[in-house]
Amino acid sequence: MKNSLSIIALVFLVACGGNEKSVEELIEAGDLEALKAKQSELTAEIKEDQAKIALLNEALQEKGETKKLPLVSVYKIENQEFKHFVELQGSVETDQNIVVYPEFSGTLLNFKVSMGDQVSKGQVIAVIDDGGMNQQLSQMQERAKLSKITYEKRKRLWNQKIGSEIDYLASETQYLADQEAVKQMQAQVAKAIVRAPFNGIIDETLADEGQLVSPGATPLFRIVNLSNMFIKADVPEKYLASINKGKLVMVNVPVLDTVINTKIKKVSNYINPANRTFRVEIDVPNKDGKIKPNLTAKLMINDYQNSNSVLIPQGVISEDSNGEQYVYIAEMKSENTATATKVFIKTGLKQGDNIEVLSGLAAEDAIIKDGARTVKDNQDVEIIK
Repeated sequence: MKNSLSIIALVFLVACGGNEKSVEELIEAGDLEALKAKQSELTAEIKEDQAKIALLNEALQEKGETKKLPLVSVYKIENQEFKHFVELQGSVETDQNIVVYPEFSGTLLNFKVSMGDQVSKGQVIAVIDDGGMNQQLSQMQERAKLSKITYEKRKRLWNQKIGSEIDYLASETQYLADQEAVKQMQAQVAKAIVRAPFNGIIDETLADEGQLVSPGATPLFRIVNLSNMFIKADVPEKYLASINKGKLVMVNVPVLDTVINTKIKKVSNYINPANRTFRVEIDVPNKDGKIKPNLTAKLMINDYQNSNSVLIPQGVISEDSNGEQYVYIAEMKSENTATATKVFIKTGLKQGDNIEVLSGLAAEDAIIKDGARTVKDNQDVEIIK
């Protein structure tokens, strides 16, 4: 009986094995449970095969088979000077850029300058008809001379106790009044002579000879001084502690293809509540006179520098899930092979493609550059020259 049962079971097993369906047949049949069972079976077989392949690879390496290492290049760190710049924009200005108006009403008799002329402070630029006030001034000066002589004579007599005190005091009063009248008339006559308010260049003449001019209504000319140029710029308040008077500034004037090295002249003590900025004023040397008012300029203000910093390319830095930055350094094993070691770092400011490393690295460390994204910690790598 036992033998009969054994034979029946064996026949059943052979029949079942022989009737195993292919993947195509299972898909055609559409049995969901059978499909899931087949998927699990094949996945297990793949994992088993991968484990066997890994064992074979290890065995081949132990037998001396050549191991193919990842190819990387390295960047050797050197301490160097690092300067960080805040980039802003501004326009060139000058306080000595004004339109001059007459202080006296009358006919413009003579314009003594033309556009482009260089003038000095106090130089006569134009003459306005004074309406006969010069003649009046001459008469007043003559009267003042007479009153002076009279006053001095009566003063001498009064000192000798001769004459009336009233006559002496009256002559003194007349003398002082005549002197004051002459001064006032001289001031009025002087207004008919237009002088340059400062050293500069006549940028434009705005009136013509023979024209009737009057104060505040008739512009005469524009004068500009191009030697005292400056730029005002608004700086974000976060740089308040690092940007101050005397800081280095590189001024780039694109239109002239010119870069000027200068310094901050003034720093405002007021924070603008509208845009949270403070204002700085930067000197702009202009020896050749090429820089003009209202030109646009790009500013690079040096807010930080370190003469002995560690700089690396920003592209070699990776970041883990916790937001911590790291790089791989190459610890040399031979002339062309090394071990990649993960090193966590703290970084500072960036300028261009480089970033300053504040901690984690030192001079002479060899940073893995090309290939840094493909290596793993403690992995052997091959250095390409």
